[in-house]
Amino acid sequence: MAFSAFFRERNADTYTIDEVPAGQRLVLMPGRGVIARIDGADRRRSEYLKADRANRYMPGAMLFFENGYGGLDHFGQWFTDLGDLDASPETRGATRAATITTEAAAIEEVGRIWGNSGIVDPGDQFYVFFDSHGLGDDRAERAELLGLIEFLGLERVDAPAEAADGEVWVRTDTRLDAEFERWS
Repeated sequence: MAFSAFFRERNADTYTIDEVPAGQRLVLMPGRGVIARIDGADRRRSEYLKADRANRYMPGAMLFFENGYGGLDHFGQWFTDLGDLDASPETRGATRAATITTEAAAIEEVGRIWGNSGIVDPGDQFYVFFDSHGLGDDRAERAELLGLIEFLGLERVDAPAEAADGEVWVRTDTRLDAEFERWS
Protein backbone atom coordinates (compact mmCIF):
# COMPACT_ATOMS: atom_id res chain seq x y z
CA MET A 1 0.00 0.00 0.00
CA ALA A 2 2.81 2.40 0.81
CA PHE A 3 4.36 1.95 -2.63
CA SER A 4 0.98 2.39 -4.29
CA ALA A 5 0.51 5.74 -2.54
CA PHE A 6 4.11 6.72 -3.38
CA PHE A 7 3.57 5.84 -7.06
CA ARG A 8 0.26 7.72 -7.34
CA GLU A 9 1.57 10.87 -5.63
CA ARG A 10 4.48 11.34 -8.01
CA ASN A 11 4.82 11.96 -11.69
CA ALA A 12 8.26 10.64 -12.55
CA ASP A 13 9.55 9.07 -15.74
CA THR A 14 11.34 6.28 -13.86
CA TYR A 15 10.88 4.40 -10.58
CA THR A 16 13.53 1.93 -9.43
CA ILE A 17 12.99 -0.82 -6.87
CA ASP A 18 16.14 -2.58 -5.65
CA GLU A 19 16.21 -5.95 -3.91
CA VAL A 20 19.80 -5.57 -2.74
CA PRO A 21 20.33 -8.98 -1.03
CA ALA A 22 19.15 -10.82 -4.17
CA GLY A 23 20.94 -8.46 -6.57
CA GLN A 24 17.69 -7.76 -8.42
CA ARG A 25 16.07 -4.59 -9.66
CA LEU A 26 12.75 -3.55 -11.18
CA VAL A 27 12.58 -0.34 -13.19
CA LEU A 28 9.17 1.12 -14.00
CA MET A 29 9.33 3.61 -16.86
CA PRO A 30 5.83 5.01 -17.38
CA GLY A 31 7.22 7.80 -19.54
CA ARG A 32 8.43 5.19 -22.05
CA GLY A 33 5.73 2.56 -21.49
CA VAL A 34 8.33 0.02 -20.34
CA ILE A 35 9.04 -2.22 -17.36
CA ALA A 36 12.57 -3.60 -16.96
CA ARG A 37 13.69 -6.39 -14.67
CA ILE A 38 17.34 -6.97 -13.89
CA ASP A 39 18.93 -9.94 -12.18
CA GLY A 40 22.53 -9.33 -11.27
CA ALA A 41 22.97 -12.20 -8.80
CA ASP A 42 24.85 -14.74 -10.94
CA ARG A 43 25.10 -13.44 -14.48
CA ARG A 44 23.64 -10.05 -15.16
CA ARG A 45 20.54 -10.33 -17.29
CA SER A 46 17.98 -7.72 -18.20
CA GLU A 47 14.56 -8.13 -19.79
CA TYR A 48 12.02 -5.59 -20.96
CA LEU A 49 8.24 -5.59 -21.18
CA LYS A 50 6.02 -3.19 -23.12
CA ALA A 51 3.46 -1.78 -20.66
CA ASP A 52 0.56 -1.04 -22.98
CA ARG A 53 -1.67 0.19 -20.18
CA ALA A 54 -1.02 2.39 -17.15
CA ASN A 55 -2.51 -0.25 -14.86
CA ARG A 56 0.39 -2.66 -15.55
CA TYR A 57 2.93 -0.95 -13.28
CA MET A 58 1.42 -1.61 -9.85
CA PRO A 59 0.76 -5.35 -10.39
CA GLY A 60 4.30 -5.68 -11.75
CA ALA A 61 5.73 -3.98 -8.68
CA MET A 62 3.64 -6.16 -6.36
CA LEU A 63 4.81 -9.35 -8.08
CA PHE A 64 8.40 -8.17 -7.76
CA PHE A 65 7.93 -7.34 -4.06
CA GLU A 66 6.48 -10.82 -3.46
CA ASN A 67 8.78 -13.02 -5.56
CA GLY A 68 11.54 -10.93 -7.10
CA TYR A 69 12.71 -11.33 -10.69
CA GLY A 70 11.12 -14.77 -11.10
CA GLY A 71 7.77 -13.51 -9.85
CA LEU A 72 7.39 -11.65 -13.13
CA ASP A 73 8.05 -14.65 -15.39
CA HIS A 74 4.41 -14.97 -16.40
CA PHE A 75 3.55 -11.27 -16.37
CA GLY A 76 3.86 -10.80 -20.12
CA GLN A 77 6.15 -10.91 -23.12
CA TRP A 78 9.69 -10.22 -21.92
CA PHE A 79 12.45 -9.38 -24.40
CA THR A 80 16.21 -9.22 -23.83
CA ASP A 81 16.63 -6.35 -26.30
CA LEU A 82 14.93 -3.06 -25.42
CA GLY A 83 14.79 -2.24 -29.14
CA ASP A 84 12.42 -5.16 -29.73
CA LEU A 85 9.72 -3.19 -27.92
CA ASP A 86 9.68 -0.63 -30.75
CA ALA A 87 8.36 -3.24 -33.19
CA SER A 88 4.66 -3.48 -33.96
CA PRO A 89 2.61 -5.56 -31.52
CA GLU A 90 2.17 -8.23 -34.19
CA THR A 91 5.93 -8.44 -34.78
CA ARG A 92 6.63 -8.59 -31.03
CA GLY A 93 4.13 -11.43 -30.65
CA ALA A 94 5.50 -13.39 -33.59
CA THR A 95 9.06 -12.86 -32.34
CA ARG A 96 8.11 -14.06 -28.87
CA ALA A 97 6.38 -17.16 -30.28
CA ALA A 98 9.45 -17.96 -32.39
CA THR A 99 11.64 -18.07 -29.27
CA ILE A 100 9.57 -20.92 -27.83
CA THR A 101 10.96 -24.17 -29.18
CA THR A 102 9.57 -26.95 -26.98
CA GLU A 103 6.06 -28.28 -26.60
CA ALA A 104 6.20 -27.90 -22.82
CA ALA A 105 7.21 -24.22 -23.03
CA ALA A 106 4.55 -23.56 -25.68
CA ILE A 107 1.85 -25.17 -23.55
CA GLU A 108 2.93 -23.13 -20.53
CA GLU A 109 2.85 -19.88 -22.52
CA VAL A 110 -0.55 -20.70 -24.05
CA GLY A 111 -1.74 -21.35 -20.49
CA ARG A 112 -0.45 -17.95 -19.37
CA ILE A 113 -2.28 -16.20 -22.20
CA TRP A 114 -5.47 -18.16 -21.48
CA GLY A 115 -5.17 -17.39 -17.76
CA ASN A 116 -5.21 -13.66 -18.53
CA SER A 117 -8.18 -13.61 -20.86
CA GLY A 118 -9.60 -17.05 -21.53
CA ILE A 119 -12.66 -19.13 -20.79
CA VAL A 120 -13.97 -22.54 -21.77
CA ASP A 121 -17.13 -22.30 -23.85
CA PRO A 122 -20.37 -23.43 -22.15
CA GLY A 123 -20.41 -26.62 -24.24
CA ASP A 124 -16.90 -27.55 -22.97
CA GLN A 125 -15.68 -28.06 -26.54
CA PHE A 126 -13.60 -24.94 -27.13
CA TYR A 127 -11.08 -22.74 -25.40
CA VAL A 128 -11.89 -19.07 -25.97
CA PHE A 129 -8.96 -16.67 -25.79
CA PHE A 130 -9.44 -12.91 -25.42
CA ASP A 131 -13.04 -13.36 -24.28
CA SER A 132 -15.11 -10.28 -25.19
CA HIS A 133 -12.03 -8.44 -26.49
CA GLY A 134 -11.93 -6.40 -29.67
CA LEU A 135 -9.49 -7.04 -32.49
CA GLY A 136 -7.49 -3.94 -31.50
CA ASP A 137 -6.92 -5.27 -27.96
CA ASP A 138 -4.01 -7.54 -26.98
CA ARG A 139 -2.46 -7.51 -30.46
CA ALA A 140 0.98 -8.77 -29.36
CA GLU A 141 -0.51 -11.55 -27.23
CA ARG A 142 -2.84 -12.57 -30.08
CA ALA A 143 0.04 -12.75 -32.56
CA GLU A 144 2.04 -14.86 -30.13
CA LEU A 145 -0.92 -17.14 -29.50
CA LEU A 146 -1.54 -17.66 -33.21
CA GLY A 147 2.08 -18.71 -33.67
CA LEU A 148 1.86 -21.11 -30.72
CA ILE A 149 -1.42 -22.59 -31.98
CA GLU A 150 0.35 -23.42 -35.22
CA PHE A 151 3.45 -24.74 -33.40
CA LEU A 152 1.33 -27.07 -31.24
CA GLY A 153 -0.90 -28.14 -34.13
CA LEU A 154 -4.04 -27.04 -32.31
CA GLU A 155 -7.31 -26.82 -34.21
CA ARG A 156 -8.49 -23.24 -34.51
CA VAL A 157 -12.18 -22.85 -35.33
CA ASP A 158 -14.30 -19.94 -36.47
CA ALA A 159 -15.81 -17.96 -33.63
CA PRO A 160 -19.60 -17.79 -33.53
CA ALA A 161 -21.17 -14.74 -35.19
CA GLU A 162 -22.07 -13.20 -31.82
CA ALA A 163 -18.49 -13.42 -30.49
CA ALA A 164 -16.33 -10.31 -30.16
CA ASP A 165 -14.10 -9.81 -33.19
CA GLY A 166 -10.92 -10.27 -31.14
CA GLU A 167 -11.78 -13.69 -29.73
CA VAL A 168 -9.72 -16.72 -30.78
CA TRP A 169 -11.50 -20.08 -30.52
CA VAL A 170 -9.57 -23.37 -30.35
CA ARG A 171 -10.92 -26.90 -30.00
CA THR A 172 -10.10 -28.36 -26.56
CA ASP A 173 -6.97 -30.49 -26.40
CA THR A 174 -5.98 -32.84 -23.58
CA ARG A 175 -2.40 -31.48 -23.65
CA LEU A 176 -3.72 -28.12 -22.46
CA ASP A 177 -6.24 -29.25 -19.85
CA ALA A 178 -3.82 -29.61 -16.92
CA GLU A 179 -2.07 -26.34 -17.73
CA PHE A 180 -5.35 -24.46 -17.95
CA GLU A 181 -6.47 -25.97 -14.66
CA ARG A 182 -3.33 -24.52 -13.09
CA TRP A 183 -4.17 -21.06 -14.47
CA SER A 184 -7.88 -21.04 -13.62
